[in-house]
Amino acid sequence: MAAADFLLNFKEAVQTESYVTVAGKADAEYSEKRSRFIALICHCETEQEAANFINTVRTKHRDARHNCYAYSVSGGALKRFSDDGEPHGTAGKPMLDIIEGEGLCNVCAVVTRYFGGVLLGTGGLVRAYSKALKDALASAERVVMVPCIVLACCCDYTDSARLLKLVSAVGGRVENTEYTEKVKLTFFMQENKKEEFKLLLKETFCARIAVEEIKTELKPVSEL
Repeated sequence: MAAADFLLNFKEAVQTESYVTVAGKADAEYSEKRSRFIALICHCETEQEAANFINTVRTKHRDARHNCYAYSVSGGALKRFSDDGEPHGTAGKPMLDIIEGEGLCNVCAVVTRYFGGVLLGTGGLVRAYSKALKDALASAERVVMVPCIVLACCCDYTDSARLLKLVSAVGGRVENTEYTEKVKLTFFMQENKKEEFKLLLKETFCARIAVEEIKTELKPVSEL
C-alpha cells in the first residue's frame, strides 16, 4: 500500500471512531496574584481549525503577555501544545494533560495570561493554567460523537407527521426540512438503527416512501 493510501485510510478510520468532545465554545477566567488567566475552549475537527481558533484568540488578546494553547484533533491522532514564552512545561503540556485526562478529543484550548507583576513560580503557573482550563471545561457542554448515517425522505404533507415519529422512534434527529410540492426531511441516526428504520418505513407506508442514503459521518447523539 502506498504511503498516501495508508494515510487516507488512517484518517478515514479515525473519523469513524466514537469520541467525547465539547460542543461549541466555553470560557472561564481565574485570577492569581493580580495575573488574569482567561481560558477559552472550542470544538475543532482539524489542525487548521485549531490554528484558526488560536489566531482568533491571539488577535483578540494581542496585548496579553502569553497566549498558551493545547489541542487534540483528528480524533486524537494529532496533538500539539505551546507555552508561548512561559517557563517550559508550565502551561501547554499541563493543559494537554487535562484535555486527555478528561477523555476529550477534537478540542482546542487557549489560556491567555495578563501578567499582574508578581512571579508565580513554576508550580504556581501550572496550577493557574490548569485551574483556568478546568473551570472552562466545567462550563462546557459535552457530547458523544458517533458514526451516523444521513438519510433523506420525500413524502406528502399528510404523511410528514408520521414520518417524523418514525425518525424519532429510532433515535434519529432531523437536520433540515424542505417544503415544496412535497416535504423533504434530511435526518441522521446511528448506523445500527438504519435497517430498523427501513423496516418501519416499509411497514408504515407500504413502500410508498423511499429513503436515500446520503453519507456517513460523525454526529453528536448524546450529551454527558
